[in-house]
Amino acid sequence: MLQIQDLVFDAWGRRFFDGATVTLPRNAKVSLVGRNGIGKSTLFKLIKGELVLGSGEISLPKGARLGSVDQEHPATPVSLLDTVLAADEIRHGLLADLETAEPEHMGEIYARLIEIDADRAPSRAAEILAGLGFSTDDLERPMSEFSGGWRMRVALAAALFSEPDMLLLDEPTNYLDLEGALWLEARLRTYPYNALVISHDRELLNNSIDHTLHLADGKLTLYAGGYDAFETQRAEKARLQEAMRSKIEAKRAHMQSFVDRFRATASKATQAQSRLKALAKLPVIDAVGSESVAPFTLPSPERPLAPPLIRLEGVSVGYGGPPILRDLNLRLDVDDRIGLLGVNGAGKSTFAKMVAEALAIEHGHMHRDRRMRVGWFHQHQIEALDPTDTPLDIIRRAMPEASEAARRSRLAQYGFNRDKVETTVADLSGGERARLLLNMVAAEAPHLLILDEPTNHLDIDSRRALLEALNDYAGAVILITHDRSLMEMVADRLWLAADGSIAPFEGDLEDYSRYVIERAKARVRAPSQVREEAPPPPPPPPPARKAPTGNARRRAEAAEQALARATDAVAKIDAQLSDPAVFADGPEKAAALGRERTRLQGLLDSAEAEWMAAVEAYEALKSPAA
Repeated sequence: MLQIQDLVFDAWGRRFFDGATVTLPRNAKVSLVGRNGIGKSTLFKLIKGELVLGSGEISLPKGARLGSVDQEHPATPVSLLDTVLAADEIRHGLLADLETAEPEHMGEIYARLIEIDADRAPSRAAEILAGLGFSTDDLERPMSEFSGGWRMRVALAAALFSEPDMLLLDEPTNYLDLEGALWLEARLRTYPYNALVISHDRELLNNSIDHTLHLADGKLTLYAGGYDAFETQRAEKARLQEAMRSKIEAKRAHMQSFVDRFRATASKATQAQSRLKALAKLPVIDAVGSESVAPFTLPSPERPLAPPLIRLEGVSVGYGGPPILRDLNLRLDVDDRIGLLGVNGAGKSTFAKMVAEALAIEHGHMHRDRRMRVGWFHQHQIEALDPTDTPLDIIRRAMPEASEAARRSRLAQYGFNRDKVETTVADLSGGERARLLLNMVAAEAPHLLILDEPTNHLDIDSRRALLEALNDYAGAVILITHDRSLMEMVADRLWLAADGSIAPFEGDLEDYSRYVIERAKARVRAPSQVREEAPPPPPPPPPARKAPTGNARRRAEAAEQALARATDAVAKIDAQLSDPAVFADGPEKAAALGRERTRLQGLLDSAEAEWMAAVEAYEALKSPAA
């Protein structure tokens, strides 16, 4: 589908791509991975034509449509539903033509609308919006009533609705809550065309992606499978590369030793010259570079307090109007790891503010030890940083009594070298700003850490470092995050914010994932959710007698069995790709398995489409005739 050939691109005093070449398979879901600042977003801009290539070529098939989510949708007076519907330019254009078409041309336009299934467009748009967290009442609200974060969701909904041949998504979960991320994960898995995704969400990369495109050293390398499979293949490739390098270097040393010994000996001069020529032909294999990430410093409290840390009895809290949360009866102990679930706007951040004593309770009682120290990280801290400050300026204010050497030493522990400590905040990456603040909120060894979306700007390696630090930390944690992997590995109890309150959630994240998907489906099925908007089709023929359902039922059952077989086959290939022993026989076997997985994924997609069509046909036949 997408072809990149010998791409070279220089900008801002550095080379981003140096002869990069890759071809993406048709209809593949591909993740683009690499360290922060390596050039992933730059590649998106090159694909979209926003930057000029130095040399090489980037091409898509003729007529292929490209779609992306570049910025939040404008705050216009147009309704939410109409905004998303307008993203399908073909349908939008046909409807516009219909208003001015001559009678003899209307039949042709109607036929084209039927061909693209235009009458299902409003319900399809509503389904996407429901999955991204919009309510039924939101559909008729003008765009100007939504905040910037919600308008980013609208832009994502519009891109998914228009179904371009190549969909580019750059960190799509950063402005989603966990519920939206779970829904997007499921949606991407069944996206019918190509998608290229930049994301640091490990669960999304494992569950929705079938190929991984790695950017490093100016080159692009394509691997089969999700992120875990990529890490396994990359580790094995590095091991083989290092083994080959060691073997060649040993051979080089042996030949050089012979040359040094016998170059001046007449009887051996010819052989020495022969070895010199052989030495010149030996390939140079670079040593495998190691990429390390500075650890997070989350010191544990020296002395634990007596349990509980916090006990809430009939607590209500809000901002002066109706309470956001009410009747809270909860207990937090000294070693609790709480994962706080709930859609945006359900009160998760309000709860965090209350526990951090940044928001007073309105009713009830909150019992807490006055000696308890709380470290609270939230996104507004990053936004509030003075762009002219440097990490050294910030640490000076935090450590006014410390020596300059102690301050620089503390920043070095946080991963800031000599150059970075005097770099302005404006020139630090989002990940560097988050790293600085995460370390600083934990600097006083708090008894409780409240982390509200701590991973939004962190790459996968930094997320792993944060996970390791949290597992070593001995205090209590309240975690709000859309990063499912971090939530699963840190939280041992789940609380759900919903319907104006917070209560323990019985189940794990798999149960919650099913709950979210089923809830989104139920909202779509609501009869009042979508207004009829598409043009009426030509008059239907007289109703026919209802057909028997036996053949349709058998077709649906057969399709379900085929879907199960295809799912099992893909799962077996994934299991093999996750086994390091598979790669011991050389990269050819892994490549063959990757090609087989691509073939099986195509069969799985076809089986799923056939099953859905068969079930819909069977249900239609079962329903009473109109």
